[in-house]
Amino acid sequence: MSVSPVKRQKMESALDQLKHHTTVVADTGDFNAIDEYKPLDATTNPSLILAAAQMPAYQKLVDDAVAYGKKLGGSEEEQIKNASDKLFVLFGAEILKRIPGRVSTEVDARLSFDKEGMIQRARRLIDLYKEVGVGKDRILIKLSSTWEGIQAGRVLEAEYGIHCNMTLLFSFAQAVACAEAGVTLISPFVGRILDWYVANGDKKSFEPSEDPGVKSVTKIYNYYKKFGYKTIVMGASFRNTGQIKALTGCDYLTISPKLLAELSKEHVKLTPTLSVKEAQACNLEKIHLDEKAFRWHHNEDQMAVEKLSDGIRRFAADAVKLERMLKERMFSTENGK
Repeated sequence: MSVSPVKRQKMESALDQLKHHTTVVADTGDFNAIDEYKPLDATTNPSLILAAAQMPAYQKLVDDAVAYGKKLGGSEEEQIKNASDKLFVLFGAEILKRIPGRVSTEVDARLSFDKEGMIQRARRLIDLYKEVGVGKDRILIKLSSTWEGIQAGRVLEAEYGIHCNMTLLFSFAQAVACAEAGVTLISPFVGRILDWYVANGDKKSFEPSEDPGVKSVTKIYNYYKKFGYKTIVMGASFRNTGQIKALTGCDYLTISPKLLAELSKEHVKLTPTLSVKEAQACNLEKIHLDEKAFRWHHNEDQMAVEKLSDGIRRFAADAVKLERMLKERMFSTENGK
């Protein structure tokens, strides 16, 4: 049904309507995009920080991180690691000046199978935020949703009061384990799930309601609401606005600037597709997963196994690129290059 031009002017954009039903989060390290679309929260990851750190507008932050790493001293490797952590925190602190909510900052993906390493790095990031006057209540620490990452999240939440955002989440087993660990928030990756099914199946396009990524998040949302889990479900990694609109009513959705722009220009009526009431009426069975059961159920989902390992490798590769960039800034002049 077409909407007349007069009505379209009066009707709120799809983005504004979405904000009535779902907390909108900006998936970016670019401050201008955050200023423009006014999300409640923002998420970052190594790939986004790497992209932002190469923009002329943010060179002052890179210079400050480099100076910090050098000031602390130690080996080359230690200086680069400290500069990298500082850069993540400087971006996060700047983002927090522009949003009322929280920013997500990611622990190095190369620690994805090191529970203690993730706990230590998370605490270090929180300390760095404290140094610049930001309290832990405004930070979500992002951890890979491996078994070790989920258990690190359990410890950080229960023992240190550090809120966690479990990322690279593809399987229902990961979602159940996260809920049982009592983490603050999970980020199921809608778009990457779709990517896998398109690459590995005969079907190359899906209606939004039949999209495998949308169906995955819908099941997780319904399970959490039916059994009263407090963990927030934040759909992530979207490929198109259809996926986003099909998840209207989800707790949170983290959206790239490109798709935020598209939603702000669309004027179609949005109605919530997810609700607590409908979730509680769903026919789902509660399950408990210890480590053995988690590994088995996750392993049974080929898509999730492949996308989790691929995601860890990609984030790790971008962390390496970022460190290489910092190393060049920190040591190339000393080496007479």
